Formats: sequence, structure tokens, C-alpha cells
Amino acid sequence: MPAHLTHVALFVRDVARTIDFYGRFAGLHVVHDRVDDGVRVVWLSERGEDPDFVIVAIHLTPSAAGVPPRMAHFGYDLPSRAAVDEIAARGRAEGVLEQGPLDAGPIVGYLCMLRDPDGNLVEFSHGQPINPRHVK
Repeated sequence: MPAHLTHVALFVRDVARTIDFYGRFAGLHVVHDRVDDGVRVVWLSERGEDPDFVIVAIHLTPSAAGVPPRMAHFGYDLPSRAAVDEIAARGRAEGVLEQGPLDAGPIVGYLCMLRDPDGNLVEFSHGQPINPRHVK
């Protein structure tokens, strides 16, 4: 059986801010919330039930050396360029817009980049095919 991505784990300074950010900008839901040895661990998913992929938010302060590389990011597909523009406008209003919106060509598509509360990049795009057979 081939491996498939089930989660991405992030170390976050403020779990509540992380839940709020991903809920408002990406529509994620808390599907699991626990405390292990005094450390809060929350799972966020697009589906409120029966998730097949989660972001695991672990409440620990990231080390100074743990800053993500420039283009390390989460990628979300949106249904239209207008939806990208709307997310970018909301991000700009909240001071978290990092880039765009911009058209980066037929493979990358139309996108904007936001920073979550811990500095992780989050890409919202339209027209970015994941299946190589769909690349023109």
C-alpha cells in the first residue's frame, strides 16, 4: 500500500489564534483537542467528521532556527480568481497578506500567500492543477 499524506504538524505559540486563523481563512474545523503532559494538541480538518487529512497544531514555541524556508507552505485550491481576490483582501485588511494576488502562469495559477500567526506561509490558488496529466 503506498504512503499518503495524513497530517502536517505545526508548533504554534497560540493554539486559539491558530484555530481562529484556519477556521476563518480555510474553513477548517477542530476535530480533536487534547492535552498531553501539559501540551495542547489540536487537529484541524476541512471536514468536521471523518477527516482524511489534518493539520496538527502543537502548543510549543518554535525555536529561532525553526523558521520555515521561504517557500515552505500549505496549498489550498479555490473555485475562482474572485475567491483568491477575496481571501487576499481579507488577508491585507488583517496584515497577514505576504504576496499577491498574482497570476504566476499556467502551472502555478492565480494565487496569494498569507502568513498564519506563527509565520507559516499559506497559499490560496485557482488554476493550479495537482494532477500532472492536467498541466497544459
